[in-house]
Amino acid sequence: METVNKVIFVVYDGLGDRPIKEFGYKTPLEAANTPNFDAIAKKSLCGLSNALGRGVRPGSDVSHLAIFGYPMDKYYTGRGPIEVAGLGIKLQQGDVAFRGNFGTVDADWNIIDRRAGRIRVVDEFAAALDGMEIDGIKIIVKPGTAHRAGVVFRGPGLSANISDADPHEEGKPVLEVKPKDDTKEAAFTAQLLNKFMRRAYEVLDKLEANAKRRADGQLAANFLLLRGAGMYPTMPTFEEKYGLKAACIAGGGLYKGIGAFLGMDLIHVEGATALPDSNVRNKFVAAKKALEKYDFVFTHVKATDSLAEDGNFEGKKQFIEKCDAAMAEFLDLPDDVLLVVTADHSTACELHAHTADPVPILFCSPHVRIDDVQEFGERAFVRGGLGRMEGKDVMPTVLNVMGRLHLIGA
Repeated sequence: METVNKVIFVVYDGLGDRPIKEFGYKTPLEAANTPNFDAIAKKSLCGLSNALGRGVRPGSDVSHLAIFGYPMDKYYTGRGPIEVAGLGIKLQQGDVAFRGNFGTVDADWNIIDRRAGRIRVVDEFAAALDGMEIDGIKIIVKPGTAHRAGVVFRGPGLSANISDADPHEEGKPVLEVKPKDDTKEAAFTAQLLNKFMRRAYEVLDKLEANAKRRADGQLAANFLLLRGAGMYPTMPTFEEKYGLKAACIAGGGLYKGIGAFLGMDLIHVEGATALPDSNVRNKFVAAKKALEKYDFVFTHVKATDSLAEDGNFEGKKQFIEKCDAAMAEFLDLPDDVLLVVTADHSTACELHAHTADPVPILFCSPHVRIDDVQEFGERAFVRGGLGRMEGKDVMPTVLNVMGRLHLIGA
């Protein structure tokens, strides 16, 4: 029998959820019609996973790093460097990187909307700020997916040890950035970021594109909310760590950034938007095609998370059904391909937020000990043969199926 030598690794962002009254107290995943997910679960080894451990509410960045075997206490310096890596910005020694949202504020900088009405394209707004210089520091601003952007401060004497400007909540004022230590570098960087926000607001608020948005009854993208300051750490690539040549297929900037951060090649897929209209089937077709060149293909699907953050449980259910149709691409993979399907975290529609609830995970291959699970869902997977896992267990399980684990002892 042929052994496993290829992996398709699918992460559905925020897939897990909590029971919804309107669904008869089923989760969106349990309420959805998912014949293909169920068919795959029936021939898999299944279980539940918490990326960072039980009782820990994870962000998408650190949960992905944990799943891929890069613990946050060793490798995580902030989400900024990951975001900008996904935008193709090459960081240099001493750079400080941030992630940001183009949002809407009033004249007193109270936040009206953190995403400027979920604006879809921000290229013009980012271009208006890109290349700005303040106190000898060059500022790079590049557009991300939808309302998002990546920002890099480049120059001497910088520090990432500063607070965020984004309070993460509408109705609250933008926060003054402060140093987190007593160094002159942290004080200088905090002061620099406060100056940049002031100047960026002055530029954006007067931009012709925002005048047009206001005239059309839309929210102005007149502020850039920055958070997640970090410097790029020295770390092994995914291939160096596991001996697997890897690629990443994603629509969202953060997830492209995860791939680039770990040294994976990024594969562009037509129609991969990271939004509910994303062409999920195209991603899965591309993932299978990529196995001709790569050993490991990380494929990310975003909208399960963003719909839940909007409280749109019906939209999340419908999007899961759309994904199920695309999962037909994985029903008859070759015996040498391991399919892993999981989520980075749960996102509860009732809370509009990430939670510490465990998520489904399965390993589909003729080479695993298939269990008795008959359907794909949070509660169904309680009965799975994997039991409960943490993120740190995932890649060792992949390597075990592939026969690549190192022997411990004699």
